[in-house]
Amino acid sequence: MVNKECFGTLFLDVEMKIGILGFQGAIIEHQRHIEKLGHEAVNVRYPEQLEELNGIILPGGESTTMGKLLVRTGMMEPLRQKIENGLPVWGTCAGMILLAKELENDSVKHLAVMDICVRRNAYGTQIDSFDTVVKISAVAQQAIPLVFIRAPYVTKVGENVEVLCRIDGHIVAARQANMLVTSFHPELTDDSAFHCYFIGMCGK
Repeated sequence: MVNKECFGTLFLDVEMKIGILGFQGAIIEHQRHIEKLGHEAVNVRYPEQLEELNGIILPGGESTTMGKLLVRTGMMEPLRQKIENGLPVWGTCAGMILLAKELENDSVKHLAVMDICVRRNAYGTQIDSFDTVVKISAVAQQAIPLVFIRAPYVTKVGENVEVLCRIDGHIVAARQANMLVTSFHPELTDDSAFHCYFIGMCGK
């Protein structure tokens, strides 16, 4: 049964098919939130699976490995074209790096579709991971938990990018048209507000 109570969305009575890039990362955790909201989660590993999706999540993991696997499986170009043609995409942590047009101190680019510059591992190593609770007005009426694990953040945005959240002056969530990025991991909490927000993007 589709959850119709997501903040700011009025079109969730239609079941969505949401892909999760299935190479590595918190795939099951994203799936749990999508199914909790009454939508179908698809573990995406092959280019042909892109044809059936309303949106796709690029989860956390190791961005260099994920980029190589996108190339090896033949998904890089089809996925880039889908996103450029309007397929909603949400990159969390490493997914943010995959989407960025520019990376600080790194000449390697992956999908390079979102007009942002990202600093990798900006918050340090695994032991520097942290969590906090913040209200993000565009996403939820209440404060929501944010979990940061070896997280990047955005250092520069283009004029068409909307900044959704800053922590200590650093951009940790942003949106450009059909593209959403977060430095943090909403899938590792019990709060589905960001998944609601993304599914709302997929319904437009």
